[in-house]
Amino acid sequence: MVCSTDNDKEKKMTLEKQQQKTIRYGFLLLPKYSMIAVSSAIEPLRMANRLSQDELYDWPVITMDGSPVPASNQLQITPDYSIDEMPQLDILFVCSGVEVAGVFTKKLQKHLFKLDRQGVPLGGLCTGSYLLAKSGLLDGYRCTVHWENMESMREEYPQALLCDELYTVDRDRYTCAGGSAPLDMMLKLITATNGGKLSANISEQFMCDRMRGRNDRQRTALQTHLGLSQPKLIETVTLMEANIEEPMSLDELSHYAGVSRRQLERLFQKYLHCVPTRYYMELRLNCTSTAVAN
Repeated sequence: MVCSTDNDKEKKMTLEKQQQKTIRYGFLLLPKYSMIAVSSAIEPLRMANRLSQDELYDWPVITMDGSPVPASNQLQITPDYSIDEMPQLDILFVCSGVEVAGVFTKKLQKHLFKLDRQGVPLGGLCTGSYLLAKSGLLDGYRCTVHWENMESMREEYPQALLCDELYTVDRDRYTCAGGSAPLDMMLKLITATNGGKLSANISEQFMCDRMRGRNDRQRTALQTHLGLSQPKLIETVTLMEANIEEPMSLDELSHYAGVSRRQLERLFQKYLHCVPTRYYMELRLNCTSTAVAN
């Protein structure tokens, strides 16, 4: 004999499951988009559904006219909708890649403005952030973009508050550096909507050593983008990274780098947009959080 309270609990759980809203993240693919960035964003959503055995997420693929567009590797994904026919979304991610300036159109800008007025949060994968900035939709927002495009985007759109984080969430804007960074951003969103345990299980399935946080920096950008032109800055940051537990003073850093303290401060301000002590503090905090996570 089944107790009536057990039946009531079962009915309640079934009703709650039926009422649970599937979260829909749309991906607007533009010509020569980064396939690895798009895959890194979609795969965690697929795995979330698989592990939960529930339709927690939906990920419609969208193009401007509903026809397939080639990624930078020439592969194509069959879209579900054109931008005129797409369903209601919880976030729209603009997905771009190489030669991004050539894919901007007034039609794209018009649709993005329309979505913004409707209260739809907007995101950018890889150089998708550039298109949001060009549309005027990142003014006053903290954001990020792939390191290769960071300096040019900073010069063109100073109203966008660029930083060198892997991904950045600022109010209703979700931007990320591309490559595998969308995986980390999606794990963060999954944690916020369905809990950290599910995110941890997804990370384990994908054999990720750890879930990188939004404050993890694009360190490759510093070493590759500035390495040849600013060796003193790279040398100083390397000294900082080698002396996390027992930090060096600014005078010591400038002495070993062979530059004056004032010159070092100018280098950090010009290329990293912060003072050396601030950069050092954030570096130590990031390393500490990484150690705790591991």
